[in-house]
Amino acid sequence: MFDKVLIANRGEIACRIIQACRELKIGTVAVYSEADRDALHVRLADEAVCIGSAPNRDSYLNAANILSAAVITGADAIHPGYGNLSEDYNLADACQECKLKFIGPPKEVMRQMGDKAEARRTVRGAGVPVVPGSDNGVKDVRAAREIAEALGYPIMIKASLGGGGRGIRVVHNPEALSPSLEQARMEARSAFGSGEVYLEKYLANPRHIEVQILADEHGHTIHLGERECSIQYRHQKLIEESPSVAVNPRLRTRLGEAAVKAVESVGYRNAGTVEFLLDSRGHFYFIEMNTRIQVEHPVTEMLTGVDLVAWQLRIAAGERLDLEQGQIWFNGHALECRILAADGERNFVPSPGAITRWEVPSGPGIRVDSGVTCGSVVSTHYDPMVAKVICWAPDRPRAIARMEAALANMRIGGIRTNIPYHLRILGNAYFRRGELDTHFLERHGAVMEGG
Repeated sequence: MFDKVLIANRGEIACRIIQACRELKIGTVAVYSEADRDALHVRLADEAVCIGSAPNRDSYLNAANILSAAVITGADAIHPGYGNLSEDYNLADACQECKLKFIGPPKEVMRQMGDKAEARRTVRGAGVPVVPGSDNGVKDVRAAREIAEALGYPIMIKASLGGGGRGIRVVHNPEALSPSLEQARMEARSAFGSGEVYLEKYLANPRHIEVQILADEHGHTIHLGERECSIQYRHQKLIEESPSVAVNPRLRTRLGEAAVKAVESVGYRNAGTVEFLLDSRGHFYFIEMNTRIQVEHPVTEMLTGVDLVAWQLRIAAGERLDLEQGQIWFNGHALECRILAADGERNFVPSPGAITRWEVPSGPGIRVDSGVTCGSVVSTHYDPMVAKVICWAPDRPRAIARMEAALANMRIGGIRTNIPYHLRILGNAYFRRGELDTHFLERHGAVMEGG
């Protein structure tokens, strides 16, 4: 096992990794920007190194400074968390050059799966169904028009190196194609450093279903069931749950087998997620592979009892995965709500500032993952998520009731949050019946506003 791990991230995921390291008796090094000097993850780690000024590009996206911090502190490995540099194969490559273990999949797999268009081609070759679309990045408007006409409108423009809902545009007619293509390219270039995009057929009212996998370095791969992530605001996930009410045991087996087939086709190792769209007829289609731990990983941990972050560390250290597929049990139901420092009543406009009150719920089946506490400052420089509330219960109705009670007991002062918005979703009759799809909030927003 490693002696010391540097966590190349901030916020709640850095705190989560520190906890896993502590249980495995691994020393930890936090990195921080000047704005995060007093952040919770800095206080929790055994050591901490400042890696730059507040803007992300100068600190948490500064690979050279992160690597320098690892070398000078004598770290054995780097855990990238999620977001920031977590899917940057150049960082994985640099780790190898510096004789540091990158806690994630091999750099070749990250490069291959990081290009969404190439990922589609690869898994399709392995027999996994994909959403109809372009095989390569789209070069110009003329090529885009030809592909769109062949697919039939509406279509989606998606960043080839995308993630987090950025670089995506839905196009309903030929007139909107050219401006939408340029907008998607500009956003992709700003967010990912590449303006390459590809096209997909736009599926009407699908569910967003993802499958968690673990794969060790000895050729053993398992899946840990699905999570439903259909509740999204502008392609950003808000609520995740497992199991999905739309997935029966037979479909779960098929989804799991497809996910395992996809990751084995590229020699995947460590934790990862294979994402699908599921239509009303029970047909599913691969959309992308996330080569990192997911924000919503606690949902799976609560349901299965498997510590995914600990297994990331153990697999990276060369340990064999001692779990067999038949040993994975899906017990009860779990939900996660992302708590944002954003005003849900005003289109989620950010609400930065100092947190003057911080009281979180507790009790059976309740977990709160957070990177802040009373006195923490929410900066405009970073993602506005301040916490994740995860609730487990024997069934979905009781999990929803537990989540409602937990959120009602959460007290956060000094900033505005989206907790009231979450409570309206949880109280919505369609949500309670499990009638979900990726356009749920567009369709039912007015109903929710009206109570």
